[in-house]
Amino acid sequence: MKRVVIDTNVLVSAAITPHGNPSKILMMFTDGHINLHFCTEMITEYSRVLAYSKFDLSDQAQAAIILDIISKGIPVTPKVSTIPLTHESDRVFYDTAKTSNSILVTGNIKHYPNEPMIMTPTDFIALFTKPDIM
Repeated sequence: MKRVVIDTNVLVSAAITPHGNPSKILMMFTDGHINLHFCTEMITEYSRVLAYSKFDLSDQAQAAIILDIISKGIPVTPKVSTIPLTHESDRVFYDTAKTSNSILVTGNIKHYPNEPMIMTPTDFIALFTKPDIM
């Protein structure tokens, strides 16, 4: 089963846009088709950003997303890297993915090194889903 770490922007996109690729990735997780890896710092970040009023997510929706990740995901204690990153706040996602040998799915691919384990939601969906047979 594929191991995945999702950046906050992917989680938020999944929560507010129900038919996009981020939503498909979150559905793959909730349906048990991928393993989602996370660490405590990521949960804190997810919770903080999901609560932004501009996203208009109810407290119940926010709590359901976080509870699903905590109850079905795989907790990781990331080993801290020293690789230079554009935004230091992205390090926790990179380090969690590296430590868990996961794919890091992000909408901000330019914030990370050019590595095969880092991909956009569109690239992830293209690589790991099969087209519907009509």
